[in-house]
Amino acid sequence: MSLLQDDEVFAVILAVSIVASVLGTVLILRPFSSEKFSAIGLLDENCKIGNYPEIAVNGTEIKLCLFVYNHLGEPAYYKVVYRIGNNDTLPSNLTSSPAQEIKEWRVILNNDENTTFPISVPVFLNANETDKVALIFELWAYNMTSGNWEYTGLWTDLYINVTKGG
Repeated sequence: MSLLQDDEVFAVILAVSIVASVLGTVLILRPFSSEKFSAIGLLDENCKIGNYPEIAVNGTEIKLCLFVYNHLGEPAYYKVVYRIGNNDTLPSNLTSSPAQEIKEWRVILNNDENTTFPISVPVFLNANETDKVALIFELWAYNMTSGNWEYTGLWTDLYINVTKGG
């Protein structure tokens, strides 16, 4: 190798080192700008998307799975509230459902952590409902500052036909 090639190799290595140092510094010093969010999902009994039950006998339980994800930038304490309702009692992104709470599940997740877990939920008809009901799952988060549960505006539902059985 000639002296000229050694100088060229040294110059390239020096240039790459300077660029890498500047880029590393920028990545370390830039502010965290990731969007903060939570997520909830309803899965079938095998914890997969699809193959949801369409019919259940009144008074029985069905098996499903819930998925909860935390991307808030800090640990979060969640609860999922289960209700049975209809078109008139579905939640919105601002208000939870007025239907009675039937069951709940709680979980603590670190930032960028998720969990998927099996659940069993009762299915029944209320006196004023038809044979089709909405199984409603709302995501709530615990506010450490106020000491209260707050509805996140996130929910999912599954419509199911309920038969009287035989």
